[in-house]
Amino acid sequence: MLLWYLTQAVNSHGYIATQPESTNPFSTRSDASSSEGNLALDTFNIGGSNFSDTIFGCMDSGFSSNSDEDSKTTGLMGMNRGALSFVSQMGFKKFSYCISGSDFNGVLLLGESNFTWVLPLNYTPLVEISLPLPYFDRVAYTVQLEGIKVSDKLLSIPKSVFVPDHTGAGQTMVDSGTQFTFLLGPAYTALRNEFLNQTKATLKVLEDQDFVFQGAMDLCYRVPVNATKLPALPSVSLVFRGAEITVLGERLLYRVPGEIRGNDSIHCFTFGNSELLALEAYIIGHHHQQNVWVEYDLEKSRIGFAQVRCDVASQRFGLYG
Repeated sequence: MLLWYLTQAVNSHGYIATQPESTNPFSTRSDASSSEGNLALDTFNIGGSNFSDTIFGCMDSGFSSNSDEDSKTTGLMGMNRGALSFVSQMGFKKFSYCISGSDFNGVLLLGESNFTWVLPLNYTPLVEISLPLPYFDRVAYTVQLEGIKVSDKLLSIPKSVFVPDHTGAGQTMVDSGTQFTFLLGPAYTALRNEFLNQTKATLKVLEDQDFVFQGAMDLCYRVPVNATKLPALPSVSLVFRGAEITVLGERLLYRVPGEIRGNDSIHCFTFGNSELLALEAYIIGHHHQQNVWVEYDLEKSRIGFAQVRCDVASQRFGLYG
């Protein structure tokens, strides 16, 4: 078992990047952000073992739609299913992480994670397609999204909307290398409408059709600058085959830096429309994986989720600061 900590000094592209991989020194991620640099190889000593001729990238620059976060970039660790990823080269069959939603270190665990305070994990199988399809990323961690709930209300979305089509378009990727979560048009519209309906009595909508945060988030609200906390918000649950991720409270709204309207700050719904970014996929980003223990069991081809306070988890491992 190898235990690392994840610092908060990384940018919106994630604490580790589970997707995608490229042999090109210029790499574009699933949220249309990108990084540029060079590939190199060296011997790595990890856990007392030497791994010779390990390929790694040296990132020179990164770009996304959030320039404030770009300035915080310290690096990315590729953890997908491709041949050049860190876990593939090291031969790890299981890894897990917990991304903190506060100013505490998160946790990255390489190997087994059989801790009673983490369990129970609810698992959902990984979806694999052997045929090369033009819009299906086979090195991504793909799961089957089956529904979306707002509070306890399951939205009326046909399950066919969540199933990849004959081109591979419509896969659902769990990607800690993307900040927010993006849904294809029909699912996004249903979620947007229901969240808007359930918050109409507590939140004031930003009436500005020209403002779309990060090019994909068109549901934004005006919140008084002097407000110490957000009003009570309905939860949003992503329902997978055998597991759920529930997003609560402040993780549902993101305060847009530098955007002020009169005495109000602007907060945008943290789910975006994939189609506005020309993405043909559902992407579950790291913002909605905060305070969730996420385990990638590659041997059994599944991902496990469990709600946990990541600051407490890091302290249990002796990681502080």
